[in-house]
Amino acid sequence: MKETKAWSINGFLGLFLFIIGAGLGAFLLTQELIVPGVILIVLGFVFISVITAVQPNEASVITFFGSYLGTIRKSGLWLIVPFSSRRKISLRIRNFNSVKLKVNDVEGNPIEIAAVVVFKVVDTYKALFDVDSYEKFVEIQSETALRHVASKYPYDRYEGEGYSLRGNADEVASELSIELQHRLAVAGVEVIESRLTHLAYSTEIASSMLQRQQASAILAARQTIVEGAVGMVQMAIAKLEAEGLQLDEEKKAAMINNLLVAIVSDRSASPVINTGTLY
Repeated sequence: MKETKAWSINGFLGLFLFIIGAGLGAFLLTQELIVPGVILIVLGFVFISVITAVQPNEASVITFFGSYLGTIRKSGLWLIVPFSSRRKISLRIRNFNSVKLKVNDVEGNPIEIAAVVVFKVVDTYKALFDVDSYEKFVEIQSETALRHVASKYPYDRYEGEGYSLRGNADEVASELSIELQHRLAVAGVEVIESRLTHLAYSTEIASSMLQRQQASAILAARQTIVEGAVGMVQMAIAKLEAEGLQLDEEKKAAMINNLLVAIVSDRSASPVINTGTLY
């Protein structure tokens, strides 16, 4: 069953009927017409008791002795079915911030992860009657979905292609939103957005993983430096040969060695004046 629109009319009509009934009943009591006077006063209070006020971005769910009559979404003052009950439910956009969860990624490394979920109620019947507490349901399912998505990817991918939690945060958040929407549809909840708010290695492996990241960064930097150095050496030799200076293979090797050492070294080069010859 889904949400339906409840029967309702303008609530100010109920106020008018209350004033007429109570006033006329009081007048009849003064004329010693006890029975009709009491009936009119009771009817007047019945009319005012079934008036409900609905605030903007709020809904009133109407039930009649256990039967669902419908939902009023339009804000204002409304007159509903007598002797029915109503439950208010917020339609505003809300955030749920998960706690920091400790999860093992796809490689078995323990990580800490947390997310924020932006949601709103779109079906009041499902939110109130298909689950015990839709807010608690959102909380539990959000953490469950976050654990599931986090366990499908590595924290970081050092080689090869593919998604990782750190390198593809937007894609991971999109997948989390899709899975959450599938899980929360039964509660009448629409997931607007989800984002990772915390991602880190657990404390017991954080130091070793930091060393691994530093080593990978140094290796990548060295590779870039070597590629640049080789290009500079090739440009230098080509420039010299274009100027008419011919170098034999031994001199080229010595020049290449000196240039590479000077460029690739992480320390300043110390010049050496050669007063002899290579031969």
